[in-house]
Amino acid sequence: MPNIVAIVGRPNVGKSTLFNRLTETRQAIVDETSGVTRDRQYGHSDWNGKQFSVIDTGGYVMGGDDSFEVEIRKQVKLAIDEADVIMFLVDAHDGLTPMDEDVADMLRRCNKKVILVANKVDNSKDMATIPELYSLGLGEPFPIAGITGSGTGELLDELVKDFTDEEIDTKSDLPKITVVGRPNVGKSSFINTITGQERNIVTPIAGTTRDAVLTHYNMFGFDFNFVDTAGLRKKQKVNEDLEFYSVMRSVRAIEASDVCILMIDASQGLEQQDLNIFSLIQRNNKGVVIVVNKWDLVEKQTNTHKEYEELIRSRIAPFDDVPIIFTSVINKQRIFKVLEVAKQVYEARSRHISTSELNNELLPIVTEQNPPPAVKGKWIKIKYITQLPTAYPQFVFFCNLPQYIRDPYRRYVENRLREIWDFHGVPIQIYFRAK
Repeated sequence: MPNIVAIVGRPNVGKSTLFNRLTETRQAIVDETSGVTRDRQYGHSDWNGKQFSVIDTGGYVMGGDDSFEVEIRKQVKLAIDEADVIMFLVDAHDGLTPMDEDVADMLRRCNKKVILVANKVDNSKDMATIPELYSLGLGEPFPIAGITGSGTGELLDELVKDFTDEEIDTKSDLPKITVVGRPNVGKSSFINTITGQERNIVTPIAGTTRDAVLTHYNMFGFDFNFVDTAGLRKKQKVNEDLEFYSVMRSVRAIEASDVCILMIDASQGLEQQDLNIFSLIQRNNKGVVIVVNKWDLVEKQTNTHKEYEELIRSRIAPFDDVPIIFTSVINKQRIFKVLEVAKQVYEARSRHISTSELNNELLPIVTEQNPPPAVKGKWIKIKYITQLPTAYPQFVFFCNLPQYIRDPYRRYVENRLREIWDFHGVPIQIYFRAK
């Protein structure tokens, strides 16, 4: 097993800044607002040839009854249980606080190696608070400046001295499935239910998830990376800088994914923001599965399911060849069906048709059965078809007069491609080029 390091401490001591430095990413959101990080965030790092996993956690606050603070405490304790070594961060600017002492008291009882880190030591004046940290009973504090990297070398030497040389499998080549949607439609609950872990914080409050959180899933014949994202609101409702960064993380998660599970709330229906997210997925040429969650809250009649599906397809047209699944995460209805279909969409998006098969199957259809209509008395003749070697399906049709191909015929050709080779849920790009 790889070595695992958890970064813990009270709010706003610089945990996410250190996490980003160790992982050499901007994966965790950093903001001056207290309590930015909520879910456990995972990354990978190495030092002197020794690799390890890093867990960023939310700020630990003892005794608060705020719903987020209760859930964050639970996430921090889970991270400590997972970790081999704990980095306990305190703020050298502020000196020792009662909240630091609460966290230290918990860590002294955890029976794990704890490294005390005094962060934000930017000058000799900040060193004045270091001696009082010995009173925590956690050994010698390591003074660092996470934002500049000062002092992190000595810290990492201490961190890895007992680590093994085992390499971490980052699973970077696995399919990446991103769960997206408006706030509070059930994205985190879906991933928690599928994985059987309280991996992501769930509350009834919209906007709970802020980072895009990666979870490796390897069960029941499935092997891929899940990404839970912040809910995407309308632009005019994104007021805080912090929420803007969360939305940007979600957009980047879509851009980096293979398949997106677009989750909508059955009790609210398909709203304009759902269509905006769908359009974003389509523009980035990602596979898509639409999941209508909270189906248990809808009053049903004989044709409710069919009518609801037809309404969705009419609103997402012309790209309406998309799987639609009705679920209830809270009742665990059809949630594993979502995984099966997402896997099928991933395979379809990765499908490559040989040039000979394309020309044997499709060329007779577009040259004999239903050729392009004549324009200005000129006949369009398609000579040859090939698929481009790209991450998603793109096809080139070579013909004599590509400028006369109209959109209705382009859609006809796309539909034939979908029917013959099952590109269900996958955007297709088609180009007509001069031979």
